[in-house]
Amino acid sequence: MSEDRYSWLEDVEGDRPLEWVRERNALAEEVLAASPRFREIEEQTLEVLDSEDRIPAVVQRGEYLYNFWIDGHHERGLWRRTTWDSYRTATPEWEVLVDIDELGRAEGVNWVWHGAEVLYPSRERALISLSRGGADADVTREFDMTTLRLLDDGFNREESKGGMGWATTDGSEVFIFTDFGQGSMTRSGYPRTVRRWRRGEPLESAAVVYEGTRDDMYIGAGADFTPGYERAFVMRAIRFYESELLEIRPEGLRSVDVPRSSEPLVWRDWLLVHLRDDWDVRGATYPAGSLVAADYEAHLAGDPTFTVLFSPTPTTSLANITVTRHHVVLNLLDDVANRLEVVTPAERRDGGADDDGGWRRRALDLAGEGEDSALPRLGTIAVGAVNARETDELWLTTAGFVSPSTLSLVCLDADGRTESVEPLKSMPSFFDADGMEVSQHFVESEDGTRIPYFQVSPAGMEPDGENPTLLYGYGGFEIPMMPAYAPALGRSWLARGGVYVVANIRGGGEYGPRWHQAALKEKRHKAYQDFAAVARDLVTRGVTLPGRLGIQGGSNGGLLMGNMLTLYPELFGAVVCQVPLLDMKRYSHLLAGASWMAEYGDPDDPKQWDYIQTFSPYHLFDPDRDHPPVLFTTSTRDDRVHPGHARKMAARMSEAGKDVTYFENIEGGHGGAATNAQRAHMQALAFEFLWQRLGDPGAVVTEPS
Repeated sequence: MSEDRYSWLEDVEGDRPLEWVRERNALAEEVLAASPRFREIEEQTLEVLDSEDRIPAVVQRGEYLYNFWIDGHHERGLWRRTTWDSYRTATPEWEVLVDIDELGRAEGVNWVWHGAEVLYPSRERALISLSRGGADADVTREFDMTTLRLLDDGFNREESKGGMGWATTDGSEVFIFTDFGQGSMTRSGYPRTVRRWRRGEPLESAAVVYEGTRDDMYIGAGADFTPGYERAFVMRAIRFYESELLEIRPEGLRSVDVPRSSEPLVWRDWLLVHLRDDWDVRGATYPAGSLVAADYEAHLAGDPTFTVLFSPTPTTSLANITVTRHHVVLNLLDDVANRLEVVTPAERRDGGADDDGGWRRRALDLAGEGEDSALPRLGTIAVGAVNARETDELWLTTAGFVSPSTLSLVCLDADGRTESVEPLKSMPSFFDADGMEVSQHFVESEDGTRIPYFQVSPAGMEPDGENPTLLYGYGGFEIPMMPAYAPALGRSWLARGGVYVVANIRGGGEYGPRWHQAALKEKRHKAYQDFAAVARDLVTRGVTLPGRLGIQGGSNGGLLMGNMLTLYPELFGAVVCQVPLLDMKRYSHLLAGASWMAEYGDPDDPKQWDYIQTFSPYHLFDPDRDHPPVLFTTSTRDDRVHPGHARKMAARMSEAGKDVTYFENIEGGHGGAATNAQRAHMQALAFEFLWQRLGDPGAVVTEPS
């Protein structure tokens, strides 16, 4: 493409582009939203999203459990809290701290909640972050937890990408990283300076703690207030998968000497390092994917003596690390199935046995009285610390494709043994999954690599190739695709006879760093070959046919969809492409795009553009080739992936006479929607599109009660 005829659509809020958006939205509504099935799907989805039977996810701060909640009466949400005793009941009593709907009405701003940091240990103040319309850019405002009001004269940060966090336990200082004016943001559009701001002083007088370069990705800071281990750090993200951790000490900044590609965690006496690449230290080589531990102060003093806490195998990887008062809990994946282990170091400052630096290891036992396991077959497990500073309690969440989510409280003893597993909350079954089968399959990709995928099939499915099937994928940024209970998907697709498939392609994190790195930059095509291999296997196994196979993905998954649309169009009957990257020549110049060059490469470098153009759907599109119907969705308020990607691709394909449907939500940020009503509408558009293209367009199936 010598000249981009559609570049004018990159003007996000320009009059002409928005007129184009409104025209396409109206056409999409006319084609999709007029259907009785659409209205039924939208209503059923909204019923799920607004249901009061959902599990209220909580975090403990002091004596209270805090929750953010959205329902049909509070579309923007409530920040609220309750006690342990109340939470354990079927209907907890909540104290409302902030009503976002009321605040938005009072201030005339469509606020979207972005979170809060409560001051430790007094809990008297909080820093609350709010976004206009769901964008990544937000404001931070100080909140009085006693009077329950926002403080006009408190710590307040103007709208920008960035953040603010407590720097002291008395609330007298904060770390602030935000837009300070000309030259203060990185090429990726994130803060490149951190300042320490004292209460009462002008922001422009705040002392600079650290200043990165324009080519860095993001500079931030944070504090650990664990008694006896109070520390503060600067986090310098140079680019994705390359960062530096610097401790803020009275004598100045002290860099934590670990590989820049690793993920370090300083926990009490210990430095934990999760490696993305092999690391040679004093003649020892620790392989990529390993977790190693060393005494933190000894390491800073130049004694890099490490203990291996986890080492990967061809089928296992470390998915997540959770620390409690005494333990490190490892969430492992073995062929995309969770397994939990507890490793416990010798006590140091507060005494205890095994003072030789040894670590104890044991499997985390989740079996209750007379039960085999708390985890559904082919399900997902997640753990999080309840109060890592003081206890060894864990939140335990389990879920499966057809198994509703459950929340339990797990208590560990000082040796890492399970003292108790207390069920707390269970989500009801929002769709009839009786007889539905969940299975895992493997297929060889083009280069012989074994690719796993999950399949959810309706009861009595015949392998006759006639089953409407939805294949979902992502394949990027070392993010694994795991089984999840998705009631809206269950009602809109599974309960209506559709088959659902999740592909665990390279580029994700299912097998650790090696799986991710296998599809980076010039190897990106591996991810697309994997996805195509899964699609072909579904046909070979008699699950479906190309004309009955739909695919869906968003963000990096939207780039995946664009490549399926342009490279493998004969394999699919419909494509849902959400908040996508598509123009890979321009992506690094649009919004946060420059931050992803470690994933895709630099298109301004001619040598790198040589391979990037091989997976740039905007440039790969051939108007003379047949393409399946496609639905593009995005958001005007997405300030991460520019809506111009979807706009330009839709315009180019439409003018070539292709079957293109386009819908752009005015709010929503990168998530595509800001309220449950918007989410239900967007999901209903996607499922109605899929049913029209893959199933019987006249059929309306009523959800069983």
